[in-house]
Formats: sequence, structure tokens, C-alpha cells
Amino acid sequence: MKITVITPDNNNAQSWSEILHSEPAFEVTTIDRSLRQVKLELLGNNPDMLLVETTSPEDFIALESFASAHPEIDYVLVGADLSQAFLLRAMRAGVREVLPAPASPEVVLTTLRRQLRKRSVNPGATQQRGEILAVLSCKGGSGATFVAANLAHLLTLNGARRVALIDLNLQFGDAAFFVTTEIPTSNVADVAHNIARLDTELLRSSMTHAAKGLWVLAAPDDPAQVADVTPDHVRQIVRMASKMFDYVVIDVGRALTAVTLQALDLADRVYPVLQLTLPFIRDAKRLSGVFRSLDYGPQKIHWLVNRYEKSSQFTIDDLKKALAIDHVLTLPNHYEAVAASVNQGVPVQVIAPRSTIAHALRELAKEIAPAPAGAGRGWLRRVFGSKQPTVKGLS
Repeated sequence: MKITVITPDNNNAQSWSEILHSEPAFEVTTIDRSLRQVKLELLGNNPDMLLVETTSPEDFIALESFASAHPEIDYVLVGADLSQAFLLRAMRAGVREVLPAPASPEVVLTTLRRQLRKRSVNPGATQQRGEILAVLSCKGGSGATFVAANLAHLLTLNGARRVALIDLNLQFGDAAFFVTTEIPTSNVADVAHNIARLDTELLRSSMTHAAKGLWVLAAPDDPAQVADVTPDHVRQIVRMASKMFDYVVIDVGRALTAVTLQALDLADRVYPVLQLTLPFIRDAKRLSGVFRSLDYGPQKIHWLVNRYEKSSQFTIDDLKKALAIDHVLTLPNHYEAVAASVNQGVPVQVIAPRSTIAHALRELAKEIAPAPAGAGRGWLRRVFGSKQPTVKGLS
């Protein structure tokens, strides 16, 4: 690995260079000056990685400029500012790792060896892929985000599986807040900005750990960032996630765009969510035509009626006839449990485990991912047991 060390500190330049030369896999070049004084043409040796020490805001601005001009290079930063805002900005610039200044030669060597290991991928190795599930709203207000978030939570089996929830409702997505009260520090657009450096470490660090076994990649805060995410970005992000997680649940949102169609193409199963009202059924018929035009087979599409009540004016049979399908999934209407879950940012399985909606979601999760062989009543009690907290008034 070709490494260029850039630091204005002569002592650091010498000590870092000496210890890095002790690693046979490293080819080291040293530039002992401030980054803002370094011209791009000085990087003519085409380094794989820059080890950069920034001592001023101007240095960091120069680093951002370097990273923008050379996205193929990896960056390790040594700096004194370790605030959350700075670390997020560094990540967005493409920095792999930030070391607090002063950084000892031993720490520098260990860090760059770790980066070397991450770059060393065995191309002949095979890797099992996690299943990709896309949840799509037939019409606004269907409850698709609630379904996607809570389904992702249940698929973890209380941490026994690794599940990713990716929010592709890029304009107004808030799936993260259905399962956690923690504010995401990164989002899909941030990963898209650094797509040239996408690896498991970058994707994991960009996700919010919402619960045991559950990580969320949030939608952008700013709707203006929608244009920053392309279908190619989505393809790379989802494929990387499928290598890291047992299940990848995508909240596709409502709009059919090139980005969301890419997610639907990648999905092993698609769950269109609707309600038994005429506007929903009308939009579901239109969506069914889109699926046919995309050559999605019936084994891929699983229609799901949310807030189902037997007293509805339209019946499940009416929906089956309208869409020319044989099977429909249903989730019951339980307003109190759902409202408590959404308002508090807590999965319904945690806040109201005995509710009808929690029970139905558990059944859906078990249909998607049956319990491991040998898991009996004791396992069910551990995962879905009655000792979990409930909200007063909910059953």
C-alpha cells in the first residue's frame, strides 16, 4: 500500500515515517508541510492512502478539496478537534479514521495496518447474502413506514439476527423514529457522497443502532438532498447491506422514481401496503399494472392490508378480484397501540406486546423468517414473552 504522510511537524514526519517503513507492505512518502501548502501535483506517486495531520481550519478545507478531487484515495486524519460535528464532517469528506493529536508512532502503525487489512479482500471468497424486503405504500397514509420499522425490529429475534432498516423515503422519511428516539448522525445522502469509499465499516458507521440486532440508515434531513442519491448509489448500498445483515428491510415510500424502482428490483419480496378503501384499491390496481410491466412474478409481490376491520365496506375477496390475486396479508386496526408506539418512538412489540397488531406483526415476521429449528416454547417466551413492559390501557 502506497502511503503519503503529510504533516507540518518535522518530528512527526520523521517518527511516523520510520515506524511505517518497518511494515514491508507499506511504501511511504513524506511531505513535511501544512496540507494547505501542498499542491495536488505533489501526489504524483498515486498513493493509496494519505495520513494527514491538520492543525488549522484551512488544512481541513484543503483536505476536503483533496478528497473531492481524489475520491480513489483513502484518508486517515490526525487532529485535535474530536467534536461530533467535526467527526461527521470528516466522514462526509471521506476520512476513514480520525486519530487524536498527538498520535504516537505505534498508534499510527496500528491504525494503518488495520486499514491495510480492510483493503485486503479475498476475491475468491463466497459470502451469503441476506434477504432484501421492500415495503411500499400504495397511497400516502397507509402505515407502510410503521410496518417496515416494526417488521425490521421483529426480524432481529431479539438480537439473534442482524437486520438493517434503510429509509428510501428520501424527501420526508422518518422510519428511524419509529424504533428509536436517538437522532441519526448520518443518512443515505451522506453515504452516497462517499460512495467511492463504501465498505462495511463506512456503512456501519453511518447507521444508527436502534435496538439489539437492528441498525437504521436514515433518510436525509434536508429534502434538497434527494437529488444527491442515484439508482447506482442505492444498488451499491443495498448490496453492501445484504452482505452485512441477515435481512435488509427497505421503506420505499410512496413515490415511484428511478431510485425506488432500483430498490424494488433488488428486493426478494415486495410488500405493497394499502387499506380497504376505494382510493387505496384504485391505486393498488395501478401499482399492480406497474409490477406486471416490470415482470415481477406473483411470488415476489405480497399484498398487505393494514388497519383491517371485518366491518369494512370492501372485503378481502373484493380486493382479490380487483387485483386478480389469490392471497392477501392483513394487519388489524389497533389505534391505541400504534399511536403509543409512534408517539414514543418505541416498537409496538416493546410497548404493547399483547396487542392484536403486535401479534399480527409477529406472525408476519415468522412467515417471512421461520424460527430456527429446535426453537420451542421457551424461545418464544424469551422473544415475545409477557414480561415486556406495556402501556396502561393497551392489551
